[in-house]
Amino acid sequence: MRNIINYIFVFIFFISCSSKDDPTVAPPVEHIFPSNLTLTVTISGSDSDNPNGDGSGIIQCSATADDAITYGYRFGSGAEIESSSGNYEYTYTNPGINTYTIYVYAYSSTGDSVNISESVTVYVEEADPVATWSEEFDVDGSPNTENWIYEIGTGCPDLCGWGNGESQYYTDRAENVKVENGVLKITAKAESYNGSNYTSARIISRDRYEFQYGRVDIRAKLPTGAGTWPALWMLGANHQSVGWPACGEVDIMEHWGHNPTVISGAIHTPDSFGDTWTKGETIISDYSTQFHVYSINWTPEKIEFFVDDNIFYTYNPSPKTETNWPFDAPAFFILNVAMGGSWFDIDPNFLESTMEVDYIRVYQ
Repeated sequence: MRNIINYIFVFIFFISCSSKDDPTVAPPVEHIFPSNLTLTVTISGSDSDNPNGDGSGIIQCSATADDAITYGYRFGSGAEIESSSGNYEYTYTNPGINTYTIYVYAYSSTGDSVNISESVTVYVEEADPVATWSEEFDVDGSPNTENWIYEIGTGCPDLCGWGNGESQYYTDRAENVKVENGVLKITAKAESYNGSNYTSARIISRDRYEFQYGRVDIRAKLPTGAGTWPALWMLGANHQSVGWPACGEVDIMEHWGHNPTVISGAIHTPDSFGDTWTKGETIISDYSTQFHVYSINWTPEKIEFFVDDNIFYTYNPSPKTETNWPFDAPAFFILNVAMGGSWFDIDPNFLESTMEVDYIRVYQ
């Protein structure tokens, strides 16, 4: 028994001595934690008038800490981004005024870290949408035949006076329709031509460009004179097979020279056509001296009408039927200046006047 005890004592002594003197055993690690971590966030363009920035969404982050050799940033729930200097530029892209949380981490030479967070409220300006189709009328001469065809004549024999008792003969002559200095010009004239006392032009995008749903902007300046009837409008692309009004008609802008300051937007369907009641009006006094943007926003639910982005009419029938909503199919554009109609007269002193169209843009 005594021998066993002696052996145990010797073994413990050996182990104890070996552990103390073994050079392979690492000494305890001394942890270093950064301290005094601070974060400064500067919003680009921020001032007393724009406390949330200039709309770019850019912020500059600067972090400092004692005993830190590197830093990391996390914006919201995103992954951590390393910054050796403690400085980092970040850009927010969500439009509007939003509040976000920024996390910053400071790391020491031993890999230990501390972190803090800060909230920041940033304004991001909504980006201008990009048109999916546009006609800029930027090449002088005749309208681009890839986008437009002419309708010629008086509408006879099938639709004399184009169904409205109009007096003009539509031509494809440069005197009546041309692109010049970046705008389309459609000019109505008092002249004897092919049995009519007035000429003008009407161009359409049928079979060239047709679309379904979207925002449409048309920048235009309108003609003057009692008897003029300019229109920027659309018909359903199935017009030739189902006829009017079953195809549906959207009058983005209509104007009558005898009622000069009134701008109309209207819908024609089998439930409301001819002297339609589905329409809205607004007042524009400088319609002939200044360009204005005439627009619609066409969705599966409704069609909204605007002038210079100010809404003045919404068409939204409920429930929707085949006779009040033929607008779930493609449509094409029509641009024209008519002269006269069965319910109003032409000024006998009228000589000529022009509608100018700067552009048409569709956003989908």
